[in-house]
Amino acid sequence: MEWQKRLEEALEFIESNLEASLPVETIAKAVYSSPFHFQRMFHMWSGITLGEYVRKRKLTLAAQELAVSSTKVVDVALKYGYDTPESFCKAFRKLHGVSPSAARKPGVSIKAFPRVSFEPHTPGDAEVEYHIVEKEAFTVVGRSAELVCGAEGRTRPWFWGESRKDGTFDKLSSLSAETPLLGLTMSFEEEFTYMIAREANAASVVLAQGWSVQTIPAATWAIFPLAGPLPGVMQSGLRNIYKVWFPATEFEHAGLPELEVYLPGDAQAEDYRCEAWIPIVKKTNI
Repeated sequence: MEWQKRLEEALEFIESNLEASLPVETIAKAVYSSPFHFQRMFHMWSGITLGEYVRKRKLTLAAQELAVSSTKVVDVALKYGYDTPESFCKAFRKLHGVSPSAARKPGVSIKAFPRVSFEPHTPGDAEVEYHIVEKEAFTVVGRSAELVCGAEGRTRPWFWGESRKDGTFDKLSSLSAETPLLGLTMSFEEEFTYMIAREANAASVVLAQGWSVQTIPAATWAIFPLAGPLPGVMQSGLRNIYKVWFPATEFEHAGLPELEVYLPGDAQAEDYRCEAWIPIVKKTNI
């Protein structure tokens, strides 16, 4: 329950400071977490990125103020952290579907984005199998794309499908056939880099002209064996890691790329096996 309490405290902090600048470092520090780990936990528990949540809550209050007051649009924009009326109008229209000026007109509908709630895990989620390994630095080669957080349940399978059709899998096999296919998630902002890759040796890297090349530093990894058809088993596995395993342990995310390790086999079979690799460090109070 510790992490649920921390997240609830973070929500209280956010709600009390919506008229202030709210960088992730400030929010994470208020609940004694590293920024990177907090962002990932918030997203996995709520289904929305921290940045998007703060923005939508600010725009909800801004719309309410415009609807019931005569405060100038430029002053409301500044109050909720927008440097220019133009940037405020763009963000406002994206959420509410109307301009800030139009929101003042009688009968015009605006949206209210509510506070999120954090549900604790159920007893059926109580056990998560894992083991820990130390791994030296290694290099991967592959194809990468920028995907949108919150939509990854759709965009990741789409990217895998496109990579299968365009020959990426065959090309990766020709570079490094003896290693499993990997999915790498790098950075956890509202957009993130996702890479389909294989671990490669120096010779493979030389041959990988035009490909994305990423060096993963030496790290401690928590490895979670998963069994079931894709993509569901990986999606549910990652949710359990963040909602069950992290709150139950003394570890937090190390801020390096996460790995999805796809072993040979029928990916739609009930007994298909894959692994989630999460880089970890011991918790430190901030």
